[in-house]
Amino acid sequence: MVRDSRLRQFKNQMKPDKQDQKTLALRAADCAERVLPYFKKERPKDDRPKKAIVAARAWVRGKITVGQARTAALASHAAARAAKTPAAIAAARAAGHAAATAHVAGHATHAASYASKAASIQTTF
Repeated sequence: MVRDSRLRQFKNQMKPDKQDQKTLALRAADCAERVLPYFKKERPKDDRPKKAIVAARAWVRGKITVGQARTAALASHAAARAAKTPAAIAAARAAGHAAATAHVAGHATHAASYASKAASIQTTF
């Protein structure tokens, strides 16, 4: 995750409207989906991160509530705790943050960071 104080300051000043938050949720879901195979490789029967990605997109379409998206996010983070490899953990975290973007827009940046981490870990092995 980004620790740069200038970025944090910018993020604190940024107050996206609902449409911007929805766009961020879709982008976060796209990032998470790209690295989902790293999680599925380790835990093929665990669908919690995939459900979190689906939840992020469903929230954007108005099909589920913020609370339902948060529940999916928390489940994906629980899946991350069950995973063993760093790439699988990061992929599940990316999915969790994608769904959590429905609750707080700032989660989108964490989804992208975790997706980037998962991809970089996977390519070094």
